[in-house]
Amino acid sequence: MSDLAPKALIPVPRGPVPEAPPPRKRAMMELKIDGQTVSVPEGSTILDAAKKLGIDTPTLCFLDTLTPVNVCRVCVVELEGSRTLVPACSRKAEPGMSIKTDSERVRLSRRLVLEFLASSVDVSTAPQFPGYLKRYAADPERFGAKTETVKQPVKVDNDLYVRDYSKCILCYKCVEACGVDAQNTFAIAVAGRGFAAHISTEFDTPLTDSACVYCGNCIGVCPTGALMFKSEYEMRQAGTWDESRQTQADTICPYCGVGCDLTVHQQDGKIVKITSPLDHSVTHGNLCIKGRFGYRFVEVEAKPKK
Repeated sequence: MSDLAPKALIPVPRGPVPEAPPPRKRAMMELKIDGQTVSVPEGSTILDAAKKLGIDTPTLCFLDTLTPVNVCRVCVVELEGSRTLVPACSRKAEPGMSIKTDSERVRLSRRLVLEFLASSVDVSTAPQFPGYLKRYAADPERFGAKTETVKQPVKVDNDLYVRDYSKCILCYKCVEACGVDAQNTFAIAVAGRGFAAHISTEFDTPLTDSACVYCGNCIGVCPTGALMFKSEYEMRQAGTWDESRQTQADTICPYCGVGCDLTVHQQDGKIVKITSPLDHSVTHGNLCIKGRFGYRFVEVEAKPKK
């Protein structure tokens, strides 16, 4: 053996760790929001600028990890010189803009949108809705006491999650998460037009026969509970679901070497669902079927040896 060959017992020095190039510097620009001047990088949205000022803008269809589709219209703001209200989540900020986020026109628009949604869709499991309804003094019952527009039976066709489209506000989040923004499975899309618009698999095939890989990323982004863990659905039906008794713990998924962050939700000593933090650099809130649903083995009790 050559004397120049590395010795097996002597570790070879590691090379330099590769580093990502620094982000490209973006030009800064100034605009006014509610009379306050704010400076944001080029390419920012009005919503980004409002967040920088600490202005709480209501959103339903928006998520930091998804492409804005501006369909819910609750984030609209008044832009000086614009004939119509503009969606803060997708409208790019421009130098010299003057924006009002809480004018009477804005409040009226948001109130009507919330009333229309809550009068046609069951929002009982939408965590953001009660606060929004109170904030804008919205009264959905003036359009009718019952939500009949999209009333339909709950779809329970697998052991992992259920679909209750009577709670769906067509926010497109699940479609985006299933598509290019996360999973790239393209198992679902919005089919139909007008009142007939609905979330559907290709050719309306049953979910079990579709391209769905049951990653559950659609559940993670749903803002109304239209998509829900079957475990949570069954507990709600039984009246045992109680978030005040639940605790959360962060851990690492044990199934592979990717290192996905998990948030384990447990109640009364049992895991009730698994989520992932949106701000985690590896997962950005997304998981695979194992990470999101593969926790049942934890609850299997070992049988005593004979």
